[in-house]
Amino acid sequence: GKSLREQGIVEEIVPRHFCVKESVFPFLKFQGVDTLLGPEMKSTGEVMGIDRDFATAFWKAEDGAGCFLPRKGRVFLSVRDEDKEALGTVAQDLIGAGFELVGTKGTASYLRELGLVAASINKVYEGSPHVVDALRGGEIQFVVNTISTEQSVMDSFSLRRTALETKTPYFTTIAGAGAAAVAMVQRAKAPAEVRRLQEYHAEDLAARGG
Repeated sequence: GKSLREQGIVEEIVPRHFCVKESVFPFLKFQGVDTLLGPEMKSTGEVMGIDRDFATAFWKAEDGAGCFLPRKGRVFLSVRDEDKEALGTVAQDLIGAGFELVGTKGTASYLRELGLVAASINKVYEGSPHVVDALRGGEIQFVVNTISTEQSVMDSFSLRRTALETKTPYFTTIAGAGAAAVAMVQRAKAPAEVRRLQEYHAEDLAARGG
């Protein structure tokens, strides 16, 4: 029942920790449904990860949502042209976290131009062995797939659906992939702490002399 002023809050408080909220969607329950969000899809819940740095908070949120980021293996990359400039940083982070890179011919060629080691693999319509075969065979542990045209959405449907069914983490935006990459780099450096909300609150109070 006390006002903010009575509680000593007279200016904006900027927390010293990071909070990442993640939505949970029931795609797996609907056979044949694409995992790209549409206006008809509603989340069945939300989780939040909290930590002193963004990367660990993001990692906690993904774990809470049941999207368990891998610790090793191969990453499949296939991105639209407008995302390729940002892809280099994401790919370097993934290599730094200990992953091998594999991509469609265009994406893999671009990565090699940057001086990175990247193997090529067929798209589904290019024939077997292709990326869906690799997913089903357990050869791919993480997927980054950004699309731009209606045709590319149709062509990559089986990739997204197979990633969902094999419980392989997948990201359809370069920003999301970048966040996951830095999270995996951070996780390789140090384990996450489990702390009470009251501890974060106490730190914020202490930081502003409360």
